[in-house]
Amino acid sequence: MEDRMIVDVPEGQDPIIHVWGVMVPGIGPAAAAFSQAVYDHTTLGLREFEAARLRIAQINGCLFCQDWRTERGGVQVEDSFPGAVTDWRTTDDLDVRSRLAAEYAERYALDHHGLDDGFWSRMKQHYSDAEIVELSMCLGSWLAFGRLNRVLGLDTACELPSHYVRRAGA
Repeated sequence: MEDRMIVDVPEGQDPIIHVWGVMVPGIGPAAAAFSQAVYDHTTLGLREFEAARLRIAQINGCLFCQDWRTERGGVQVEDSFPGAVTDWRTTDDLDVRSRLAAEYAERYALDHHGLDDGFWSRMKQHYSDAEIVELSMCLGSWLAFGRLNRVLGLDTACELPSHYVRRAGA
């Protein structure tokens, strides 16, 4: 995919604020709030959260999302983590929950009809029903909004909603 914006953004305007706020004021701010809620209210551990998020980013091809590292209390995943997520089937660098999160992310994005009883049995051994629902909502957010930003060419200008809201003085 060529690295260019598909929509026209007026000179001097922040592409993310313009597309997510100005162009669709009835939808964009609500989408940004949902996207931010995934980070602000998650109960998932950092490693499984990042394994799922990074696998979706890799599949979407969103440049910003692949470079981003979620931080909690000054802690981030190690620099080698994205490679482990790519190699989730064979790596020894992921625990069982992180491996399942990466697998679920990939299957959610590419083969959701193939999520069979065997997969769900493995998930339910390691995740509560509430965690499965939460992870599913996170995956939906990342798949939709990361893909939107990549498809429209916004991923080279992307910042998380909380960053541009603070910068805009809101």
